[in-house]
Amino acid sequence: MNKIKAIVYAFLAAVFYAVNVPFSKLLLKEVGPTTMAALLYLGAGIGIGILSLFNKKDREKSEHLSKKDVPFVFGMIVLDIAAPIFLMLGISYGSSANASLLSNFEIVATTVIALFIFKEAVSRRLWLAIALITLSSILLSFEGTYCFRFSYGSLFVLLATACWGFENNCTRNISSKSTYEIVVLKGIFSGLGSLVIAVIKREAMSGPEYIAAALLLGFVAYGLSIFLYVRAQNVLGAAKTSAYYAVAPFIGAFLSFVILREHLSWVYVASLAVMAAGSVLVVADTLIRHHVHEHQHTFTHTHDGTTHTHTITHTHEHNHYLTDDKHGHRHILRDLERLPGAMHT
Repeated sequence: MNKIKAIVYAFLAAVFYAVNVPFSKLLLKEVGPTTMAALLYLGAGIGIGILSLFNKKDREKSEHLSKKDVPFVFGMIVLDIAAPIFLMLGISYGSSANASLLSNFEIVATTVIALFIFKEAVSRRLWLAIALITLSSILLSFEGTYCFRFSYGSLFVLLATACWGFENNCTRNISSKSTYEIVVLKGIFSGLGSLVIAVIKREAMSGPEYIAAALLLGFVAYGLSIFLYVRAQNVLGAAKTSAYYAVAPFIGAFLSFVILREHLSWVYVASLAVMAAGSVLVVADTLIRHHVHEHQHTFTHTHDGTTHTHTITHTHEHNHYLTDDKHGHRHILRDLERLPGAMHT
């Protein structure tokens, strides 16, 4: 049941984040890109901080961050300063639909980093799902010159996805801790860092109505999205959560069509079908039947002229994949203990 909830969290996180690109495109007409990045994260930190005040019970039962988590928290904050600045620059140089679609490459970055650096297990089914998701992104990205132009805007968006790929894995290592602490630290410090850069760049400050709109957008698109994403990560892991999160660019592209009247063609529908196939594979890889087998072993040995008979029990975890052609097991030795009724003769 926890995995079902985690999947719902991951999809909701994608939906909330999807509103970011088209509405940011509108606000970037009045707000500088670095200032915009700062306001988005500050809105996230402030908004989730306020929510935490009304969820004292949930906050208190969570494990707090400790000193050993500092390197991951620091990496998370630094990468979250860089990524949204790159994204805002990408949006300002190119179309929001293009930025939405290219952001799918965050899945590839997250999975590769999770595999090679953090040694997170990635199944063949998940690799196939990622391949389909990437293929759908490529189909959309090369939908003529209108939708895809490999420009500075595209390069900045790809840099943002690389930063978020590393950031997702940093966050994965602390995702079992208090989600409120993670999002508030991420939001406030990443936002302040971006704001310092905006001041150094001497970006003009916008009117209060645009600042308020950017903060509200940050609370929804970053705050609520990150909160749900971290909760999902704690159950699903970085690679799988990012795969579910891949629906965000498609929602973002659709919103760009509705809100900004940007071009949307039949290729979008075809690519969405490929994306759906990839998502089904991710769901199949996530919803595994999990149970434990217990084994008892009796053995006899002799020392000091006395024969001893011991009964030992241990358990193995078995993960049965729902759609595998063959019935396979992954064995994990959980414990080894002597039964209370062990015989000594």
